[in-house]
Amino acid sequence: MKLPIRLAAAVLMFGLSSSLWAQSLAYVSNERDHTISVIDMATLEVVDTFPVGQRPRGILLSPDESLLYVCASDDDAVQVVDLATRRVIDTLPSGEDPEQFALHPNGRHLYIANEDDALVTVLDVETKRVLAQIEVGIEPEGMGVSHDGRWAVNTSETSNMLHWINTETFEIEKNIVIGSRPRHVEFTRDDALLWASAEIGGTVHIIDVESLEEIHTIDFRIPGVNQDRVQPVGIQLTSDGRYAFVALGPANHIAVVDAQTFEVLDYLLVGARVWQVALSPDEKTLLTTNGVSGDVSVIDVDKLEVIKTIDVGRFPWGVKITSGSRS
Repeated sequence: MKLPIRLAAAVLMFGLSSSLWAQSLAYVSNERDHTISVIDMATLEVVDTFPVGQRPRGILLSPDESLLYVCASDDDAVQVVDLATRRVIDTLPSGEDPEQFALHPNGRHLYIANEDDALVTVLDVETKRVLAQIEVGIEPEGMGVSHDGRWAVNTSETSNMLHWINTETFEIEKNIVIGSRPRHVEFTRDDALLWASAEIGGTVHIIDVESLEEIHTIDFRIPGVNQDRVQPVGIQLTSDGRYAFVALGPANHIAVVDAQTFEVLDYLLVGARVWQVALSPDEKTLLTTNGVSGDVSVIDVDKLEVIKTIDVGRFPWGVKITSGSRS
């Protein structure tokens, strides 16, 4: 039985649009090349590279995944990339040397760490209006916002502090001292705990969000690796609360941690100076950015094995993966 031409065309177009709709892509910022690499998560191949501002580091997706926000650190700007065209379409006021940022669940308030100014800038991405500039410790870097939108947390590298910012008042409610040079923070899905990495301290600190007190410290010991090279940076938590994956910097390993007991289960060898990590939408694949080797390691989460290495640009830094709900 032959389909009418119009019906056949409609079926074909539906098939094409469905495949595009289902495509999941990873975006990787290349700090030294001033570019973003695009990886197809189905083929695990680089499908495009496009230019952005100077020294791109932190990146994040808009809630509808139509835009990519880029910390162009040496341009003192946050750039907005239209992912349909992969072109920079706007520049937002960010303060000096933006490195990392986090978007509030309302999709509008962007919390930006200004490393050189010891400030956190709060920006409304729709109006481009700076809502607040909050004085924090020396060399602020990491930023995280709780899923319920109550807290924004900033790490200050030199002050060795976590600054807990009330998102209603834009005021700091508590400072918590942790290990040396805190780099990254990650809330659990239920916002009960905050995980914070201390790069030079070689530790990850677990904070109880209700009491705002530290409840546990995780140390890392990799056989055959000098302890001073164990420098935790990026953290990714699985949504089921089973695993935490911790990038250990120049130790060139990912630590696999039981997120319930805080026990280190394994160390996975990846590329040189692993920095940030991201899970695929189904959480079966973990990507790591390896700055010195200029590549991305692909980890099978079920097997806890590295299955591939993907060459990208020079000094890959940040990585974000789309849900696959749009191309």
